[in-house]
Amino acid sequence: MKTPDTSWWRNGEGDEFKSSASPSLMAVLATVLAVSIVFYWFRRVKNEARLLPPGPRGLPLLGSLPFLGSDLHICFAEIARTYGPVVSLRLGAKLCVLLSSPQAVKEALKDQDAIFANHDAPAVSLFSPYGGKNMLYAPYGPQWRILRKVTVRQLLNPATIDGLSVPRQAEIRRMVEEIRGKAGQPVNLRELISAAAMNMTTEMLWGGSLAQRGDDRDALGREFPWLDLQGLGRRMRRMVSLIDRIFNSVIEERLMMMEGCQDGDPAAAVDMKNKDFLQVMLDLVQNPDPQAPITMDHMKALLLDLVTGGTDTTSTTLEWAMAELLYDPERMKTAKEEIVTVVGVGNAVEEVHLPHLRYIDAVVRETLRLHPAVPLLVPHRPSSTCTVAGYKIPEGTKVFINVWAIHRDPRVWEDASEFKPERFLREAGGADYSGNTFRYLPFGAGRRICPGISLGEGIVKYILASLLHSVDWALPAGEAASPDLNEKFGIVMRKEKTLVAVPTLRIPQNI
Repeated sequence: MKTPDTSWWRNGEGDEFKSSASPSLMAVLATVLAVSIVFYWFRRVKNEARLLPPGPRGLPLLGSLPFLGSDLHICFAEIARTYGPVVSLRLGAKLCVLLSSPQAVKEALKDQDAIFANHDAPAVSLFSPYGGKNMLYAPYGPQWRILRKVTVRQLLNPATIDGLSVPRQAEIRRMVEEIRGKAGQPVNLRELISAAAMNMTTEMLWGGSLAQRGDDRDALGREFPWLDLQGLGRRMRRMVSLIDRIFNSVIEERLMMMEGCQDGDPAAAVDMKNKDFLQVMLDLVQNPDPQAPITMDHMKALLLDLVTGGTDTTSTTLEWAMAELLYDPERMKTAKEEIVTVVGVGNAVEEVHLPHLRYIDAVVRETLRLHPAVPLLVPHRPSSTCTVAGYKIPEGTKVFINVWAIHRDPRVWEDASEFKPERFLREAGGADYSGNTFRYLPFGAGRRICPGISLGEGIVKYILASLLHSVDWALPAGEAASPDLNEKFGIVMRKEKTLVAVPTLRIPQNI
């Protein structure tokens, strides 16, 4: 048999296989394979992208971050005007979805409430020693349920709220006296209100204000930086360190009291007779539920939630309400006249008056419509892939709900950009705080709705009515002609420039 001629694939000098065609063939095969993989990947990404909501493409790695300004709520509203009420975009490598219509929010927070029951923690929470252990950011599950249940049952129930009316009244009186002492001088309303709100909150939590403890009340009365989109991590560390020292001091004092009670100290036994919220939490720490144990860090994280939540949103809402009224003399006059009619000229505002102050209630509701304290709510994170408005939202996506945009949508609200408290007098019950009216969501909706709505609403109305009734207010000379209602974005949206106003005495000081 004739041996086949294989010289075409030998080099002619030996038996080594060094075909000049072999490298070219391998290169062709490698190129075809690479092109096939890339084509498959692009086709798959394109098919998946078709299922996602529409939105800007952005840049590799950076996504849409380079194109966004510092006011995310406004940027997101502009994007929604281009792409629709359900939008997808990337912030860095993170896929985000924006919801900007009542119907889309209803589909997420009502129709698929359980899927959207997790919050997506911001980067700044990593700087807190309690990160992820608080009620705000804890995953939906047994520990979150215990934290929320004990907060609602032991702190935010009607009986407890009513029982703590005396310290709230005392703090309001203290604030009013401080204002009167500064008559004729510019007053920083943000710091004044923050200090009062914080003292009311700590009185409810452990029966003492920061002022009484000698702690730095003013330092804690300033802004609580929660969101790390503006480089606030270092400031967050300092703030949490200060708060942690205060918490440790309060807890150590209470533990010593508990030890004295066990040792038969009569004074300690009297002090321990009525359990406050701190005492209830310490009992949970010392007698943990084996299924979902509450640690000291859980307790301090929950206290931080309540102190910041009770201070930031309250002071922010009141600052906006006072700013709107100061720039609107006719509505300021209407509010004052109602208070005089209900309360009387020579009397102090009491909590029993609040249900009768309908215009003050409308002012608060309208303030929360135009200036929701948390403009994007706390972002949600779906626990499984789901569909909203026909679009796919993958598991783990960061979902922003642009309450600010919904509240200012002219298709939803008449004269949407104008401050008109009267709309809530006409629409009684048409837009409440319950989260069931998806065109009005200042406190969120679904399972993660704010649990302190009733208390927060009452405190805001109480402080606002007291501010308006105790003195006359005016803007500093030269400011009245140029309204300053610019916003500074954050997870809590403050007025960009701190509100300063000048009080003038109008009611005798013997009330």
